[in-house]
Amino acid sequence: MESRVRLPFAQPDFDRARRKGVPEVILADRKSPDEAVAIARAFLERTGRAILSRVGPELEARLRREFEGQAEMEWVAPARAVVLRRPGACPLQTGGRVGIITAGTSDIPAAEEAALICREMGCQVWTAYDVGVAGIHRLAEPLRMLLDDVRVDVIIVAAGMDGALPSVVAGLADVPVIGLPTSVGYGLGGGGVAALYSMLQTCAPGLAVVNIDNGVGAGAVAALIANRVATARGASLVQQG
Repeated sequence: MESRVRLPFAQPDFDRARRKGVPEVILADRKSPDEAVAIARAFLERTGRAILSRVGPELEARLRREFEGQAEMEWVAPARAVVLRRPGACPLQTGGRVGIITAGTSDIPAAEEAALICREMGCQVWTAYDVGVAGIHRLAEPLRMLLDDVRVDVIIVAAGMDGALPSVVAGLADVPVIGLPTSVGYGLGGGGVAALYSMLQTCAPGLAVVNIDNGVGAGAVAALIANRVATARGASLVQQG
């Protein structure tokens, strides 16, 4: 079925969520409000959902006006991200379990972007924020909760500055860890560069790294892992039963 909305400037991948397991996300910060709204409308028409990241104030106001009464709007303020849904169009729960940790409060926007993607891919998400190496004692209880109580399938760790926290977590956790460097820092190596290099040079096995501030990428990888684990867990329970 072809969309009734014609988009001469874009070719949206409406089938990506079914084909890949990861929904397409409309990166809005380099698009005009007209372009972003048109793409969002096309996704709503074809799939019942539109996800937009890096939404500026002008576009936020435009989306609220354009889709009032037509779609439910979830606004994730720290990440400046939006999910538009037709009523009743909610993601199916997969049973995947994702933990998200940040080193500081300045890392929360990237972490919340990752959390949004994980939820939209059907995962449950547990968060622990501001537990970085400057006060490493803060990490012990949240990490125990994620690993022992919740038994998450994967952990995303967002950190700027020296980017040390993902290596610490990867050295302690028995699940995959995804390092999410953020553009938080001072002077030489600031803007996330030092954090990225530190994570790439980790001594701890089991740590994978995405690019600076790439919450969407971190969330997609984490949810793919968690959903595959959830499928295997379900199959194991069926065999045992």
